[in-house]
Amino acid sequence: MSDADRNEDSPAQLAPGLYLVATPIGNLGDITLRALDVLRRADRIACEDTRQTQKLLNHFEIATPTISCHEHNERERAAELIGAIKAGGRIAVVSDAGMPGISDPGARLAAEAIAAGVDVIPIPGANAALSGLVASGLSTSEFHFIGFLPEKAGARRTRLEDLAAEAARSGGARTLVVYEAPHRILETLGGLEAVWGAGLRVVVARELTKIHEEFVRGTVAEVRQELTSRDRVRGEIVLLVEALPRTEGQAGSQAASNEKISARIARIQAEAPADAPLDENQALKRLARELGQSKSDLYRELQRERARRH
Repeated sequence: MSDADRNEDSPAQLAPGLYLVATPIGNLGDITLRALDVLRRADRIACEDTRQTQKLLNHFEIATPTISCHEHNERERAAELIGAIKAGGRIAVVSDAGMPGISDPGARLAAEAIAAGVDVIPIPGANAALSGLVASGLSTSEFHFIGFLPEKAGARRTRLEDLAAEAARSGGARTLVVYEAPHRILETLGGLEAVWGAGLRVVVARELTKIHEEFVRGTVAEVRQELTSRDRVRGEIVLLVEALPRTEGQAGSQAASNEKISARIARIQAEAPADAPLDENQALKRLARELGQSKSDLYRELQRERARRH
């Protein structure tokens, strides 16, 4: 690439530093001119998967050498790359798709580079979370990026309940932004419905910027029914959730405020997934989170209920 082809504002040579470069999340047209410029002029490109990145580099005829930097070796690779930058090197960092460090390798490397006094330069571009958010139709004024929820059903349910409790305490609406795998999306929607209620508004953004890009919008019950009717759900998913401080599910919990503690515990145990049953202590802990009360206070009330029955 000749100097005339470069941005007029770009220096003849990149300054030493760590460049966090966003790459396409589907459509190759997502790449920016600045990203291409940095990738061409860097000394090395640290990649989540060198094979995946090489496809991108080959497409744009970029010959910069690559080196692996993924979740299993990022800590060890950091010292090597930071040392190269301190010696005057220019290192670009890319993930397989999107912005490095956002549910992808790169965050640890950036933190260690900053601690070592090395310049860290973001090269912005495509990001699945923000792309899904702005086209979701849900509020963008306040949002909470969750990343991936826990894989195990019990831990995932607990995380959703914690998020519902946070929404109830916040007193205002916010949008939750979640990355989810296609084989778990129905379970996650089921968990959302159990925690918030069937009227919760959600959006499933699938295969963003790719040829089969799709947005499925509606209540969690409607979206779940739509996806259940399909033979298979494919593609990478961004799940957007309208986390209101009071939804149908929370209203139901409020209406049940006169339930006895023992009845609430029994209900929570009955609603638990078959592969993650809850004992009384676990159900009591979950109820305490839902009500914003201490577990010890609820336990004492439970004992008083039992004493009154005898």
